[in-house]
Amino acid sequence: MAINQKCQYALRALYELSLHYPSGPVKIAHIAHSQGIPKKFLEGILGLLKSLGYVKSHRGKDGGYSLAKPPGQISVGEVIRGVQGPFSPVECIIGEDHCQLKGRCSFRPLWERAKAALEEVYDHTTFQDLLDQDKTPTEGERLESKGGSSDEPD
Repeated sequence: MAINQKCQYALRALYELSLHYPSGPVKIAHIAHSQGIPKKFLEGILGLLKSLGYVKSHRGKDGGYSLAKPPGQISVGEVIRGVQGPFSPVECIIGEDHCQLKGRCSFRPLWERAKAALEEVYDHTTFQDLLDQDKTPTEGERLESKGGSSDEPD
């Protein structure tokens, strides 16, 4: 299952709003610039995210968008489903009625395991997890803080 561009933009917009949670509304122009999303496209995506209950809009001079709930309460999986639809490596897992090999497909168990693996990763990753991940130092940063170099053996 490939994540389409619209869904990638939606995820990046929510990530940017997560960075600013709960400090206040973020302007569309800031989100667009920070995440490399075309502003016109972003307006529609934010409208969709608002209708799905992930963001709130704020009017006025200090207006913009903010998360409707904490980043730890929004999973990547639920957003993908809301924006793009159900997970499936192949269409027949979503609607078995369309399968010509219904009930006798040797690949079905494989497709179901792949679907379950996708769901496991996406559903168990929240936007707070992504924020925390970005705060975790890399191995090179840990070594540098200890006075070592990532090029030198221990």
